Amino acid sequence: MFVRTALMMSAALLLGGCEVASEIGKPCALVRKATPEESAANNNSATMPILEREIAAQQDFISFGSVNCEDLICVRDQDYPRELNADGTVNGDAPAMGYCSKPCVEGGSSCEVTDTDDVNPDLPRRMSCRPMLLDQDTLDALRSADEAFYRRTFGENNSPFFCAGALIPD
Repeated sequence: MFVRTALMMSAALLLGGCEVASEIGKPCALVRKATPEESAANNNSATMPILEREIAAQQDFISFGSVNCEDLICVRDQDYPRELNADGTVNGDAPAMGYCSKPCVEGGSSCEVTDTDDVNPDLPRRMSCRPMLLDQDTLDALRSADEAFYRRTFGENNSPFFCAGALIPD
């Protein structure tokens, strides 16, 4: 009886003392699905990096398949800093970067940045659960119009809500 109690107490202490750090907010590269030609030329890679020139200024962007993130979701809100050349112009050839995210439930509090190493300093205070790009009605309409296209584009995701930086008011 004593051994069993000791084991249960040890397990409770070990589990209670372990806090899992989330990757939310960590830098990641935005990616897109590779074409068959690109995949063949790049060791059968399923994704290709998105470049700065492919992202419009002041645009939210969500990328599925980023291996830098535990949930494979990398987002970039319109206020995320761009990669610049020495003269202050956008470096169009640089990989477009964002930060790790995950799906969330509107009104939930699951978007806290728990590990701030390598995180953009203003991001933790801006992080919230918000819709990215499309609203729920649009996602539902796309899914019902062409299920195969929807799955190729959005995977198994059924919600527009992701952990992302709230927009900075002008």
